[in-house]
Amino acid sequence: MEAEKTGHTENEWDLEIKPHNNLFELHLADVWRYRDLLGLLVRRDFVSFYKQTILGPLWFFIQPLFTTLIYTFVFGNLAGISTDGLPQPLFYMAGITAWNYFADCLTKTSTVFKDNANIFGKVYFPRLVMPLSIVISNLVRFGVQFLLFLLLMVYYYLHNANVQPNTYILLFPVLVLLMAAQGLGLGMIISAMTTRYRDLAFLVTFGIQLLMYATTVIYPLSTALEKYPEYAWIIQYNPMTPIIETFRYGFLGNGTFNWAFLGYATAVTVVILLAGIVIFNKVEKTFVDTV
Repeated sequence: MEAEKTGHTENEWDLEIKPHNNLFELHLADVWRYRDLLGLLVRRDFVSFYKQTILGPLWFFIQPLFTTLIYTFVFGNLAGISTDGLPQPLFYMAGITAWNYFADCLTKTSTVFKDNANIFGKVYFPRLVMPLSIVISNLVRFGVQFLLFLLLMVYYYLHNANVQPNTYILLFPVLVLLMAAQGLGLGMIISAMTTRYRDLAFLVTFGIQLLMYATTVIYPLSTALEKYPEYAWIIQYNPMTPIIETFRYGFLGNGTFNWAFLGYATAVTVVILLAGIVIFNKVEKTFVDTV
């Protein structure tokens, strides 16, 4: 009655949309509120990618297996590149498993604005949900490939190969988080730039393949430092190199590891992620007008 007398009505809103006041605002509460949408987008990515394929999710296994076989034949047998005493298939599988997750997060996130412009222009939801769904859906694929890597590791371990897992294996969750954050941050930066410069999408396609050769996927860091010391600094300061080397060191007992090396990769990853968040938040306000 008092509200009627004063001419005012009290409204309670479930959601209030406001402009960004801070470039570092993530609105994580809104992301949590839209967690059902996040789940649907993850399912969409998984189903749409393998829909109308004959082998379906088996491609999760086939792709790393064939890649490992080719790397073993070309780089291990023909080129004779050292694997520091590790079985060649296991050495390459470790690098491929870690690299594929990072590369998939980067490439798919890098076109998130362009690929979903029709959705962004019609309905409101926290824009961060879209790149997060890509990182999570890729995590499913990574999990399957990681299981394949573990099976191969157990096989060689039981056959008395030079495989020595150690306590640094406990860093695995941290390594996965670093790979996801690095791919997410770089992907958001590139996605924001592709709204104006479409050519960057083509650059990412083959650029990520070239970047792999500057990472210790097909050779150990020790070999690069020994044979090509004048160029090894490029590989050594690649922020993905400490992650892959630590991954190999923890699971296989062979690789280059020290805390400063991993700390450097963590610091660079944090900077990349923060830069990605700032640029993403800035561009999401106006990207519909430019895409």
